[in-house]
Amino acid sequence: MEEQVVLVDEKDVEKGLMGKMEAHEKGLLHRAFSIFVLNSDGDMMLQQRAVAKYHSGGLWTNTCCSHPRPNEKPELAAHRRLMEEMGFDCEVRKMFDFVYQSELDKGLTEHEFDHVFVGYYNGIPQINKEEVESWKWMSLDSISEDLKINPDNYTEWFKIVFERFATNIKSGMWK
Repeated sequence: MEEQVVLVDEKDVEKGLMGKMEAHEKGLLHRAFSIFVLNSDGDMMLQQRAVAKYHSGGLWTNTCCSHPRPNEKPELAAHRRLMEEMGFDCEVRKMFDFVYQSELDKGLTEHEFDHVFVGYYNGIPQINKEEVESWKWMSLDSISEDLKINPDNYTEWFKIVFERFATNIKSGMWK
């Protein structure tokens, strides 16, 4: 059975369920989450999406992102997907929410109410090669610079949210 996403309004109030592909084909607003994992040096763990993913394959992005299942809280979904994609779990804290809409490859549209979490981890992930092509640590300044030079190497949502995330981290409120 196809994975379902939770359709929501601009205030994250549930409106129903829909198959993940149909929601992306129609560009309907649905619940999502993004996790940004930092190490003790302040570097961020980036993941390169598996080339065979249904959209944005081979592009670099934040540590982990996905959709909560029906009746699953975003924070619990974040822990589940960290294990499924990156092979580790860590404490995560909510930073902020944002809504975005962006055209993707393969005729799909991402329209998400995104719950953004930050976590800290100093280990080596055990990536799931069906989900993740590769990973690396990068400093926030290096990411910011590379986004300007090579924007096509990154996912659309990462380009939208990264500076807000980095500004919050650099303010020191998330240590």
